[in-house]
Amino acid sequence: MTDHEQKRLALGYLQDAWAEARHDGIEGDCLAQTALFLALAELISTYGEEPAARYAENLGARIRNGEFSVELSRQ
Repeated sequence: MTDHEQKRLALGYLQDAWAEARHDGIEGDCLAQTALFLALAELISTYGEEPAARYAENLGARIRNGEFSVELSRQ
């Protein structure tokens, strides 16, 4: 499976889990903060603190550039 295919599949799994958590009453802000924590913890576990920090340093510019401004389905 290609990297792109894995990312699409992973996104589907995460969207399903997100929808289930929202259905159970977990607020989106809480989910977002927890997802960011887990994502950063995984990057640190995989690549180490310094590479993860460099990745995070670029997030502000990417956010301002609209890379994450997508319409997510809310179930």
